Amino acid sequence: MSYTYNRYLPNTAIDDAEMRLREALKEKGFGVLTEIDVQATMKKKIDRDMDGYRILGACNPHMAWEAIGLEPRIGSMLPCNVILRTVENGTEISAVDPVASMAAVENEKLHEVAAQVRDMLRSAVDNV
Repeated sequence: MSYTYNRYLPNTAIDDAEMRLREALKEKGFGVLTEIDVQATMKKKIDRDMDGYRILGACNPHMAWEAIGLEPRIGSMLPCNVILRTVENGTEISAVDPVASMAAVENEKLHEVAAQVRDMLRSAVDNV
C-alpha cells in the first residue's frame, strides 16, 4: 500500500504549484494550518542546500471533528501533510494517504472517515 498520492506537474515552478494546490485544497474544504519551507530550514539549521521542498499541513475541520470524536488521540496524526518538491522539469505534489497512516488504529468508523478524507485529498491534487 502506498502511503502517498502523487502528481507530477511538468514545467511548473514550485511557487505556481503551491498557489494552485492551496486553491484546490480550499475548494475541497481544507485549510492550511501549518507551512514548513524545508529548503530554507535546512539551509538555516545545518547550512545544507537542497531543491525546493515544502510541507503544507492541510485540515478539513468537519472531517477532523468527526475523527477526533471517534478517536480522541487521533490528533497526533493530524493535519494531513501535502508536500511540494522541485523535481526535474517541474514540481511533484504528494499527499499523505490517511487510510495508510491510520491503518494501525483499530476503529472501522475512523477508517471510513479516513477513506473520505483520502478521496477529498486525491480530488484536490487531481485538480491542481
